[in-house]
Amino acid sequence: MTRATTVRAVLAAAVLLVSVLITLTMSPRLGLDLQGGTRMVLQAEDSGTAKADRESTDRTLEVLRKRIDSLGVTEPALTRSGEDRIIVELPDVQDPRKAADVIGRTAQLTFHAVQGPGAPTGAGRALPDEQGRTLALGPAAITGAGVKEASAAFDAQQGAGWTVSLDFHKDAGRAWTRLTGDAACHPVHDERRRVAIVLDEQVISSPQVSPTVACGTGLPSGSTQITGSFSAGEARELALLIQGGALPVPVEIVEQRTVGPTLGAAAIDASARAALIGAAATALFITVVYRLFGALAAVALGAYGVISYAALVALGVTLTLPGLAGFVLAVGMAVDANVLVFERAREEHALRPRRSLNTSLTAGFRQAWSAVADSNVTTLIAAGLLFLLGSGPVKGFGVTLGIGVLASMFSALVIARVLTETAARSRFVSDYRGVNGIASPGRVRTWIARRDPRLMRSPRRWLLISTVLIAVAVAGILVRGVNLGVEFTGGRLVEYATSRPVDVERARTALAGAGFGDAEVTTAGAGDISVRTAGLDNHGEHALRAALAEEGGETTKVRDELIGPSLGDELRRNALIALAIAVLVQLGYLAVRFRWTFAVASVGALVHDVIILVGAFAWLGRTVDGIFLAALLTVIGYSVNDSVVVFDRVRELWAKARRQPLADVANRAVLQTVPRTVNTGMGALFILVALAVLGGDSLADFALALLIGIVVGTYSSVMTAVPAALLLERGSRTPPPPARAPRGKPGAGRRDPLDNGARV
Repeated sequence: MTRATTVRAVLAAAVLLVSVLITLTMSPRLGLDLQGGTRMVLQAEDSGTAKADRESTDRTLEVLRKRIDSLGVTEPALTRSGEDRIIVELPDVQDPRKAADVIGRTAQLTFHAVQGPGAPTGAGRALPDEQGRTLALGPAAITGAGVKEASAAFDAQQGAGWTVSLDFHKDAGRAWTRLTGDAACHPVHDERRRVAIVLDEQVISSPQVSPTVACGTGLPSGSTQITGSFSAGEARELALLIQGGALPVPVEIVEQRTVGPTLGAAAIDASARAALIGAAATALFITVVYRLFGALAAVALGAYGVISYAALVALGVTLTLPGLAGFVLAVGMAVDANVLVFERAREEHALRPRRSLNTSLTAGFRQAWSAVADSNVTTLIAAGLLFLLGSGPVKGFGVTLGIGVLASMFSALVIARVLTETAARSRFVSDYRGVNGIASPGRVRTWIARRDPRLMRSPRRWLLISTVLIAVAVAGILVRGVNLGVEFTGGRLVEYATSRPVDVERARTALAGAGFGDAEVTTAGAGDISVRTAGLDNHGEHALRAALAEEGGETTKVRDELIGPSLGDELRRNALIALAIAVLVQLGYLAVRFRWTFAVASVGALVHDVIILVGAFAWLGRTVDGIFLAALLTVIGYSVNDSVVVFDRVRELWAKARRQPLADVANRAVLQTVPRTVNTGMGALFILVALAVLGGDSLADFALALLIGIVVGTYSSVMTAVPAALLLERGSRTPPPPARAPRGKPGAGRRDPLDNGARV
């Protein structure tokens, strides 16, 4: 074992050991779509007295934290997003009505002197009290910011029942003493002896100052109690509202998502089954194709799974449903680097069959490095764009995909290399071609060498086929239209499970009778009912569920998505920006790494893939939402990944044969990379088919989008990008790449890698 192999082995063992320890001792942080709960996005807005900036939003967040803590929710999470948005995550909260009512109260909490019944005098206002009688209120004497603490307690000693205790900060406490001292100067049954507590233009309590309080004396702030015929719930709610205080700026709920715990658990189980079956199929496939070295790569694939999972857990990444899908997808993509290396090793061994197997394998790793690096960088660019420009679960998918790409490179270039180089030094493995999987050219390569098709003889023919495909996709977009999800249009989408089967027509009739005639009712999943409508608040959703329960019996909410119209417009605009940035970034990277003609051709191919994928979803009537956007950006990365591998080979061959026509060079490059393209695509397809079939309804559209995208992307990277580059090169005056110095002995020519050296 060489020193380099020893260093790689020690590094691999250390990383694996740490990863196993993390896996056994730490638990993953599950997103709400996997553990169940409610997620809200609050938009801070300017008020007459304050601007919704970073500072006021942070103060608002702290007030909301107090309110939510009082709800008793287990491990709630509140974070600021950008300058003026707050993300609230409430695990296990399935009915967001009460939470939305509490955290969404936006007006100033204020304390007022009661001037008596009827209209106010001066700068006061008139509001109904708890019994509906109109009270004239004086100006605000104290705001909610002055409240230090409010708590509910049962007073068994005094027999007062449930009471609410108040404590104020220093200045507010003095104002409270003055306010209650002035009220105590009026007779016991006079309305002016009351103090009104107002929130959201509603009097939430108007207690009377006790007869024991003397005029001008007032109540000390630390021992004030509000008594009355409170139930336990009423006392706690009043304390909660007072304790929550005032929000520095108003907030509006622009997004709300609720997922039932059963749906999350089912998604985890389905994804786990898909991962196991898909990974097993992928491992079996590469073992059949590459024999012993394929089996060793499968072992490295298992190590990749442990490393990437440990990285997600150690970094505290919240694992969402799309993120889980990204983790599973990266298993298929992890095979790519191994396939690139093994195919290059096969070519090197065919060029010099007398060289040792280990020398060919080392040359394969060295020759494949450029393509591996470039293809993975393009995928990382897509993952970075998902994280920067996506929202909610889409960000989680971007993080998971990025970690997966890095872990896959480590498993392929370090772990798999250690295992295969160690095996290659074995005489038994070296001598028997049927065992190692590299000494033989492989069935695909042999078939191509025998047929030697001239694919690039007429590049315009392939571009015509691509043009026809684009025309069909555009026709679908124009004729059928794109079915945008509520994420892009705004509105509410709720999915229910009923104890009795309910067909769509009965459900639509029941909802129309309850006043929801404009609701769009469809089936979802195994007999579930999906309802989509606009302008439905939480109380309206409760009424809608009650109407559906009359037909279907016990009705359980499985999923609930609410997107405000302003946020829908913003997300739709951001989606278009994300696609534009993705195209420009990939164009810039490829222009730097390759020729401008190759870069433009690659970007043209990915635009071709985007249009066809959107058109396919339009023809199928599938929903285009944030998860579809994640799939679309992933397809962009995959499409460029394939194009990079092909153009990397074109660049290499053209540098060695500058006088040959570029069409011939490109044809050879395409034929040489076909085995890699086929084998890598098969590895990803196994995973995606498993996700589509076993991943459940939540991942069906995601897996379908990636299946279509990978098939189309594999085609376009060869049959669209290469012909386009050939036509661009004909009109370009850019000189070909410089020739490389030949390796080996002077005058030693290099045979075509498709030539296995056999002669008859």
